[in-house]
Amino acid sequence: MSIVLYRVDDRLIHGQVVVGWGQPLEAGFIVLVDDEVRASEWEQDLYRMGVPPHIEVVFASVEEARRRLGAWNADPRSGILLARDIDTFAAIVGDANGLIRRINIGGVHHRDGRSERLRYVYLTDAEANKLRQLAARGIEITAQDVPTARAVPLQEFV
Repeated sequence: MSIVLYRVDDRLIHGQVVVGWGQPLEAGFIVLVDDEVRASEWEQDLYRMGVPPHIEVVFASVEEARRRLGAWNADPRSGILLARDIDTFAAIVGDANGLIRRINIGGVHHRDGRSERLRYVYLTDAEANKLRQLAARGIEITAQDVPTARAVPLQEFV
């Protein structure tokens, strides 16, 4: 199956990802790409607590993700790759050789400089531009908080 969901969610692993997405996708593994979490055993333990034991959790730096993306896509299990922000995906896509065809914007919450694009997506102009650049490379970008909601095309929220 390989990675079936590439998702930007600033909360990373939480119930909506594990139950809302993981169960219907029958996820066998979750890859969390974040340099800070990768360097912190304590944070890794916290994220692992929210995942059932039958789902493997892999913590990777951006550099590790770039190197291992092919292997994760060759895994016979269904997987989810999560990143906290759009910049992380932009860095991974650089070496993805077309492996990443779709990115789901699942939860990018309010902070200074961001404006509301959807009730669960707040972006700076720079983040919106980066999404447009990814789309120009042939990647389908949609926003969808839960699998039962309509996938909102990029053009409708940037």
